[in-house]
Amino acid sequence: MASVSPELISPRSSRVAAARRLGKRNFRGKERLFLAEGPQAVREAAAHRSAGAATLVELFATVDAAERYADIVGAARDAGARVHLASEDVIADISTTVTPQGLVGVCRFLDTPFEEILAARPRLVAVLAHVRDPGNAGTVLRCADAAGAEAVVLTDASVDLYNPKAVRASVGSLFHLPVAVGVPVGQAVTGLRDAGVRLLAADGAGDRDLDDELDKGSMGGPTAWVFGNEAWGLPEETRALTDAVVRVPIHGKAESLNLATAAAVCLYASARAQRAAGGCRSVTGN
Repeated sequence: MASVSPELISPRSSRVAAARRLGKRNFRGKERLFLAEGPQAVREAAAHRSAGAATLVELFATVDAAERYADIVGAARDAGARVHLASEDVIADISTTVTPQGLVGVCRFLDTPFEEILAARPRLVAVLAHVRDPGNAGTVLRCADAAGAEAVVLTDASVDLYNPKAVRASVGSLFHLPVAVGVPVGQAVTGLRDAGVRLLAADGAGDRDLDDELDKGSMGGPTAWVFGNEAWGLPEETRALTDAVVRVPIHGKAESLNLATAAAVCLYASARAQRAAGGCRSVTGN
């Protein structure tokens, strides 16, 4: 069981400085470590293991937070993480949020090789092809988790999975399902298609209507939804790689849906179709 270090008074501590640097992408990539902030993310990190090793390696906590979330601190210790009791100034120095919640974890990278995702024969996948906003990326990951997707793929044209905003927006879902990163779009599409997965591009200008696809009963099989950039959607060359371009119907007067909302609608539509009779999932099965 890991010990608790003395309170870290100075933000100039070498441990604090090392954690602070993880707010920058180049340091995250070099160390293959990232920050998880707040009780929900730290709780999930403490419970997670990747490649046989504990994901959470270090935890900084204020005295108040350590008392309030004693169960999380205990789980961190049980996972082998070193726990530092820190002043509020130290937490504020490490944190990337305006109002820190008193817990900041240092975690090992946990992305999954794309080949492992394909080998698992996934039935529902979210592909973030050109998503640049970290908050949207994390929210789509959360939607995929909630809809029961088996994997998320971030292409090399998308945002860093370990950006603190993306980690926060996932609200712990980052630790729940396999995520592949840095996969070229063409490789992602070809690999999933070869694994028997139908590729659907989500685009407001799609020539197929999501309601019509559901009515035709064409969405019960393994499916990967490809989502594009928040402002300009998917490039034509990416749409052309997919099996169909599908739009979410707008029944009211709204001009469009934002990325995360459209992703939730598309993923849940597939999840429901797959769980219906004749789909690739049973009503109560896996």
